[in-house]
Order: sequence, then structure tokens, then C-alpha cells
Amino acid sequence: MTDNEDQVAGVLLAAGGGRRLGGRPKALLEHRGRLLVERAADVLRAAGCARVHVVLGARADAVRDRAALPGCVLVDNPGWEQGMGSSLRAGLESLAGTGARAAVVSLVDQPGIGAEAVARVRAAFRDETTLASAAYAGVRGHPVLLGAAHWPDIAMAATGDRGARAYLREHEAAIALVECGDVARPFDIDTEADLVHLQ
Repeated sequence: MTDNEDQVAGVLLAAGGGRRLGGRPKALLEHRGRLLVERAADVLRAAGCARVHVVLGARADAVRDRAALPGCVLVDNPGWEQGMGSSLRAGLESLAGTGARAAVVSLVDQPGIGAEAVARVRAAFRDETTLASAAYAGVRGHPVLLGAAHWPDIAMAATGDRGARAYLREHEAAIALVECGDVARPFDIDTEADLVHLQ
């Protein structure tokens, strides 16, 4: 394991309750015979993240029981109903004391984003001040890489469903955009209509 691999952790946000999916937690949805949470954690590992923290919320016990997540640190977010911001805070806080200098943050409901795209974003890491993001035809998307120097301010700004969005908008000029449109499709599984992507 190189130093660089150890310094960039993966944080998978997988706590959502799937309100617009009839209350089906996205982590437990299946895609090609595997749970989305398993697939997304594997993508982070395959992209070079030796340490992967998975933030759980809705039906966390069921996810723990059903999902094969060997070697992952499972982080409970009791405030998951407050939105993605609380999960991002929980994920970043869970990295305290690990030696991680940056985190690649990915979402459980984007199965069209694979290891190649995540690895590109991860490779943008330079030091604790790095901010980087996947881009699709030049438009910023996920995953994002957040240097540790930014974590306290991101945590303060992460409220509701915004996650790091407000902070990143304020620091747009500092973000390294990494084009991934040639290797990934950034659709979300948010509604019943989106389930067609899981066929």
C-alpha cells in the first residue's frame, strides 16, 4: 500500500431512506444481483481507497445483516432523516485520528459511476487543501475529493440535503474538475422511474 493510497479514504454515503422510492433504503436496492451498498464500496476499493467508511442510517441493522462489506468501517448516522448533510458530517468525523488527509465521497445511488471515474478523482489529490470533483461534460458532479483542511468548514455548512454543495459553490475556483463523462454515467436512483437503470 503506497502512502498516497493510505492518505485518501473513501466515504460512502448510504444512509438514505428512499422516501421517493416508497421507503426502500437505497443501500438495499439490488443491481445485477448485488446490493448497491456492496457495489459502491467495492468501487471505492477498486479505485485505490484502502480505507472505506460506509455511513448507514435507514434500516442500518438490515444493511449490516445482508450486505457483505468486509474491511469497511460501518458508521451509524442516527440523524440520517435530517438529510445528506448529517451523513457527510458523520463520515468525515469518523475519519478523525485515522491519518487520512483527504476523502473521496461517493453516493450509494449512482451505480453508473465505476472505479475508473473514482480513481481519476482520487488521483487529483495533492495535499490537505485539495478540492476535486468529477465533471460530466464540464458540469460538476460526484464523486468529490475533500482535503482534510476543509473538513471542519464543510461539516459546519453541511445541513439538510445539501451535503458539501454550498461549501463547494463558495470555493468553486479552487476545485479541480476531473472529466469523467467518457467512463461514467452520473444518474441517481431517486424515484420509481429511475429503477429502470437497475435492470
